[in-house]
Amino acid sequence: MELILQSLQVLGAVLILIAYVLGQFKALDPKSYAYLTLNLIGSAVLAVLAAIGREWGFLLLEGVWALVSLISIYGRLRSRRRLA
Repeated sequence: MELILQSLQVLGAVLILIAYVLGQFKALDPKSYAYLTLNLIGSAVLAVLAAIGREWGFLLLEGVWALVSLISIYGRLRSRRRLA
């Protein structure tokens, strides 16, 4: 079980880092769905694992990160619908 949790932690961190690195090298727009989705999935995984481990500071960080990503995706979808 411990190996599974650690693997999920690495996966969540890697997703966030991929988005960050690609954003820094201008290969991915930080406002793009791909960037926001990578951040949302990665931070949501880490937030769930932090909750399971009762790591409250980490849960706050990753929970807010996931929430901001989700709100940003929602905002993009909403503005897209208005334009259509």
